[in-house]
Amino acid sequence: MKNYDHILLAADFFQEDQVVINKARSLADKYQAKLSVVHVVDSIPITDAGYGGDIPFDLDLTTELMAIAKKKLLALARQLAINDDNVWLEIGSPKTEIVRIANEIQVDLIVLGSHGRHGLALLLGSTANGVLHHAQCDVLAVRLQDN
Repeated sequence: MKNYDHILLAADFFQEDQVVINKARSLADKYQAKLSVVHVVDSIPITDAGYGGDIPFDLDLTTELMAIAKKKLLALARQLAINDDNVWLEIGSPKTEIVRIANEIQVDLIVLGSHGRHGLALLLGSTANGVLHHAQCDVLAVRLQDN
C-alpha cells in the first residue's frame, strides 16, 4: 500500500462529516502524514426569476455563509491540530476547488464524504464523483448514510 505524506480533508460540515474527519485523522496518524483541510462554499447563484437573469438575490448571503464556514473550519482545524497554513476556505464549485487546492499544495490523498445517489442526483453527478475523475492523486470517498 502507498505511503501518504500529505492528506487533504474536504470538509462539508454535514451531520455525518465526523465520520470523514475521523477517517482522515486516522490515515494521517497511520502514515504520519501532514493533514490539511479545505471547505468550499458553493457559488450557486441565488436569483429572482422575475428579473429575467442571473442577478444575485442577496449579495450579503455569500458573505454570511463565508463567515459561518470560516468559524467552523477554524474550529475543526484546532480540533485536529492543523496549522493555519494548511487550512483553506474557498468559494466556487466544490469539485473544482478541491482538485485545484489538492494540486496547488501537492497532496497524495483527498478524503471526502460520498452519499449514494439515485435518480436525478445520479445524472447530475456529485462532488465526490467530480473529484475522483479530475484529481491527480488518490481519492478516498467515505461512504455516508443517506437520510
